Amino acid sequence: MADASPTGPTSSDRVVELRVHGVSGAGADQVLDRPHVQQVAGDQNGGFYRTRPGYPGVTGTDGVTLEAYRWSDLPSGTAVRTLSLVFLLPFMLCNVAIWMRPASRASKHSIVALCRVLALTLTMLYVLSIVGVALDLIAWRCMGYPSCMAERSWLSWLGGRSPGLRLGVMSLVPVGAVGIVWWLGARPSRSFEMFRTSAPETSEHRLSAVAQWDAAPLVGRLRSVHVAAAFATLDGSLLAARASQGPSWEMVLLLAATAAVLLTCLVLLATVRALDRPGRDTRVDRVTRRLRTLACGLTILVVVHTIRSPKPWPQDRELPGYGATVAWLFASQTALLAVLVAVVIWRRGGVPGSSPLRALGAPVFVTVAAGLAVAFSAELDYRVADLLDRDGATADRLVTSPPLAYKWAIFGFFIAVLAAVLVGGVVTVLTRRRRWRAAAAVVASDFPHAPPEASDRLRQVEGAVARARFTERLEPLAVVYAVLAAFGLAASVLGLLQLYPGDVIQRYVGIPADMVNFLIGMGSYAIAVIILGLVIGGIFAYRTAQFRRYVGVLWDLGTFWPRSAHPFAPPCYAERAVPELTRRITYLVEQGESVLLAGHSHGSVLLAATVLQLPSRITDRVALLTYGSPLKRLYARLFPAYVDDRVLREIGERVGWRWTNLWRDTDPIGGWIFAPHRPGDRETSTGPEATVDRRLTDPRDVVPAPYDSVPPPIVAHLPCESDEAFTATERDLARRLRADRRRAG
Repeated sequence: MADASPTGPTSSDRVVELRVHGVSGAGADQVLDRPHVQQVAGDQNGGFYRTRPGYPGVTGTDGVTLEAYRWSDLPSGTAVRTLSLVFLLPFMLCNVAIWMRPASRASKHSIVALCRVLALTLTMLYVLSIVGVALDLIAWRCMGYPSCMAERSWLSWLGGRSPGLRLGVMSLVPVGAVGIVWWLGARPSRSFEMFRTSAPETSEHRLSAVAQWDAAPLVGRLRSVHVAAAFATLDGSLLAARASQGPSWEMVLLLAATAAVLLTCLVLLATVRALDRPGRDTRVDRVTRRLRTLACGLTILVVVHTIRSPKPWPQDRELPGYGATVAWLFASQTALLAVLVAVVIWRRGGVPGSSPLRALGAPVFVTVAAGLAVAFSAELDYRVADLLDRDGATADRLVTSPPLAYKWAIFGFFIAVLAAVLVGGVVTVLTRRRRWRAAAAVVASDFPHAPPEASDRLRQVEGAVARARFTERLEPLAVVYAVLAAFGLAASVLGLLQLYPGDVIQRYVGIPADMVNFLIGMGSYAIAVIILGLVIGGIFAYRTAQFRRYVGVLWDLGTFWPRSAHPFAPPCYAERAVPELTRRITYLVEQGESVLLAGHSHGSVLLAATVLQLPSRITDRVALLTYGSPLKRLYARLFPAYVDDRVLREIGERVGWRWTNLWRDTDPIGGWIFAPHRPGDRETSTGPEATVDRRLTDPRDVVPAPYDSVPPPIVAHLPCESDEAFTATERDLARRLRADRRRAG
């Protein structure tokens, strides 16, 4: 598509304002605040737009040319995002956790290796959940009982067949499930190949490597390892069931080969330097691909052995070895989480007086991811078991109850959620007075001469400020939930001892077993409600602006980071957005333009990574305007190794401190970068960074304007392109760009 850049003579007064939207996913016409726009570069997923020539409002403040970058359709459409939000959420959280490591470089490789091994256990749990449904509940239990197959033609076709044949045929279900995530994990990466850059990093800070580092080789290696482990998990489940009647030499060989595949996967994940080697490494890539091929071939041999083995099968009411395999996986996850917490606490570092919860994002997010994966897997087994169990009993006394480890998992998950909700309620009540007192001080300073009739509106503004301040309370609440979820996961290990939750709780706590069983049932339905809520939330997130601000920020935060831990996580939109922005800004400057970058919410994060990749000859003619930015409030807390004061100062230095950050006290997501500059606060920042932050009064007033019947709205995290303060900031930065350009000659 032809570029609509001006072709007139070069002038020091020419400025292009490039706006990058945030989580709202607004259209280009909304970002530019112009009804008639046209695309000048990019495609339908991510593109640059300007006002159509010949229509009013082609230029903005002081003759600035307006341009918008729309990236909201990266990396996929609405339907895919909605499904991914639910089913890939544990994978995404685990992948984000690897980027949350402490700023200290000590034990970096240990933390990365632990996160990657824990990510592998999530893939294994995914396979085990499908194995539990297809092999345990359907092939082993239901197909072995005429009462379960009655009036179910989709099952009766294998009725009366040997257990080996039933298991072998139904193994195609987990094989297909592995194939689906394999295909989904490999497919999206192809669309970003044209946007990769081979330019060297222009900053020493790690944030500059985001989207410049070619993640495709690493993702390919991780994908091969995970696929190999997934097939090995299926093989181990089949062989464990077959070994219950005594081993044979064929079985011993297959078991040894399966164990060797799993061990090799763990060794590869532990060799961080080899997997992270940039570019295509023939030796490493060959090893991972051959391991994947070996695992696929081994699965074929195991399935054939399962079908053709002449030994009689046991008469157990559940698939032999399946419950123990699930419990041992939970035990392994618990042990790995404990080691990860110990390493992070030991090596997190930090400045004196910092929060004791600082840099705990990695273990917290991994724990939440594992808890969700366990809950989803247990719920899948429970719902299928309920479907197969007719009125709770059958003539031949078929038992369709899931393994004990899943019972403990659901009980632990329900207790963790319930306790976290209660703790959250207590924290809300206990901090309410302090938050409202601080909010009242802010409002009193902003509106000292408000008339008495504005008391209700003042109270609404105080409530908005108090709610926005609750964001700082989410960090300890997340830690509390992670601790409770970890205890719930550890309790699942009791399934190895064949201990029922009801019996244990009744004996040691005194709560009746029937009550515990009731809570387990409630926990199962609670998980179903959570899954349904995630689906509905994903749908409404793209239909309702109010809802989109909260769901979108989580999604964009998770998919900003490249896939470095879990290859089946949603693809990283920054792998295209940042190189595309870099290329566009470079082109505009080389055409004689100065560029004013304006980023809202996560758009400011994209621009921060972009500025760090631009050479000095480009940044000398660039200014930066951020508003609703989570750089300091969220990213500096969650990703201390990638966003800190040093990298923020370098961004300011690169643009010659032509940087203004607009923020509001009512915003629950964005905030100040260097200093809040609230009225009455003691100023602690000095130097050029003290001029970056500008606090906006929100709302503009608490009484209606003379020409209006209602008071101005509370804007909070919404964009503010039409705000007078935004226009004034545009004008100021554009003038500084022009003045610096004239001085440079």
